Amino acid sequence: MSDLQFQQLSTVQDIAQPVPPTIASATTISPTTRLTFITGTVAIQTINPFTTGYHEIVLIFTSGAPAAFSVAGNIKTAALPVQNIPVVLYWDPTTQLWWPAV
Repeated sequence: MSDLQFQQLSTVQDIAQPVPPTIASATTISPTTRLTFITGTVAIQTINPFTTGYHEIVLIFTSGAPAAFSVAGNIKTAALPVQNIPVVLYWDPTTQLWWPAV
């Protein structure tokens, strides 16, 4: 996503914004909106940031046994998501890491 599409990260959305997508868990994921649903049980190591500045994302894991985040990529702290409980992550452009709110 380019910096010009930053509105997709806003906490306030209107009908013109894309609906939250569902994507499969993988070692690398690329969410395109602030809220994304994740299926599957593969541990996420890397999340491609949407924009160059600070932002946050909310991931909701729909699998009954989601895998833990891995610190092998750009996620600062390993965390174990729980099914249907939102996980908020903050992108720090200085460290180039996602910081989970756990």
